[in-house]
Amino acid sequence: MPVWQRIYEELNDPNFVLICVAEDTGGEAVAGPIFDAAAPTYVQIVDEDHRVSSAFNFVNVPSAAWIDETGRIVRIDEGTYSMIHSFGEGEQAITFGTDVYEPALKDWIQSGAQSRYIQSVETITAQIRQHTPAQRQADAAFCLGNLFRQHGDAAKADHYWQLARTLNPDSVNFIRQNLTLTEEGSAGEQFQKMMGEYVSAGRDYYRPIDIDHE
Repeated sequence: MPVWQRIYEELNDPNFVLICVAEDTGGEAVAGPIFDAAAPTYVQIVDEDHRVSSAFNFVNVPSAAWIDETGRIVRIDEGTYSMIHSFGEGEQAITFGTDVYEPALKDWIQSGAQSRYIQSVETITAQIRQHTPAQRQADAAFCLGNLFRQHGDAAKADHYWQLARTLNPDSVNFIRQNLTLTEEGSAGEQFQKMMGEYVSAGRDYYRPIDIDHE
């Protein structure tokens, strides 16, 4: 968030609205202190039931959609890291993120419809992940799991969360949300192992970002 705050301040454009959504079943109690520590001046939302990722069919965070002043989506569903990150050493080293997303975003804000980074209706339509019946059932099961957890029924909560993962095994969001309830958190050893397995198998936990920046 501090990086996005810097970008937001550098753009300093009243017509640009940045909305940051924290998808965490822990709600304000968990996400609030993180927002408070970062002290962002853009819009912040806490999404306990992952409604945003369900609506856009995002499978991992951070992901984003660019929406223009007419309400049209002009980019969607990419790993929206604002910089390159790396952790681990030697054969265990993993690098993720990108340094091309920030310049592209700034170009769009400054150039609008003339930006070479906006995509056609046909491209956007092809990039939007269509919901399968199983994915919709998974979203419903995930919300049920959250409801039971809020009411103190851990057994039913775990049952419906596992059902959600079974119905939509490609959702990294579901996996990482489960990991937030563990001691190591959502970016610990288990997550790093999962990322390594994805890379080794040639699987994308994000759609490859389609930006060429000079």
